[in-house]
Amino acid sequence: MKTFNIVLSGVGGQGVILASKILSAAAIESGLDVKQSEVHGMSQRGGSVTSHVRIGSKVYSPLVVEGEADIVLGFELLEAERNKHWVKKDGIIVYNTLKVNPITVSAGMAEYPENVEENLNKLDCKVYAVDAFNLAKEAGNPKAANVALVGAASNFIPIDSAIWEKTLKEVIPAKVLDVNLKAFNAGKNCIQN
Repeated sequence: MKTFNIVLSGVGGQGVILASKILSAAAIESGLDVKQSEVHGMSQRGGSVTSHVRIGSKVYSPLVVEGEADIVLGFELLEAERNKHWVKKDGIIVYNTLKVNPITVSAGMAEYPENVEENLNKLDCKVYAVDAFNLAKEAGNPKAANVALVGAASNFIPIDSAIWEKTLKEVIPAKVLDVNLKAFNAGKNCIQN
């Protein structure tokens, strides 16, 4: 299998690192080589968190080359916009429609950019908007939005569907597993429908 590249980006506290862990564990369970890298930035202060996950028969570097991501997974609308340069021309962007105001917007020093969704839809790639927050809320806990987003992206990742559930059972704590399985399936189904 050729190397498959995923860039995940969100705001501190959205579960970007857990999502990367789920993706990596699913790839390992599939018998694939995995390399992962993450940048926490000022995540504890609402800053960006970015992770690169590369899977394939043999992967040599944890970093995705700009313009070579098969998927960009945006956990927040503006983070999808900020990281669109990673996606390749025929790649895919899956983003959560949730808007989280950056600190500069919350402090009144800037305004949240307009037309972000319109700009994403003008790109030379496939773009999927997912209301991951509400899918997770309906599943029982809005904190599972990250897993709902992984579920949506799983439709495009070359990993067998049976592996995802097994991986979630291994990675997610038992006390919140049921909610996360529901959120994952809700995300997966929202793209299929």
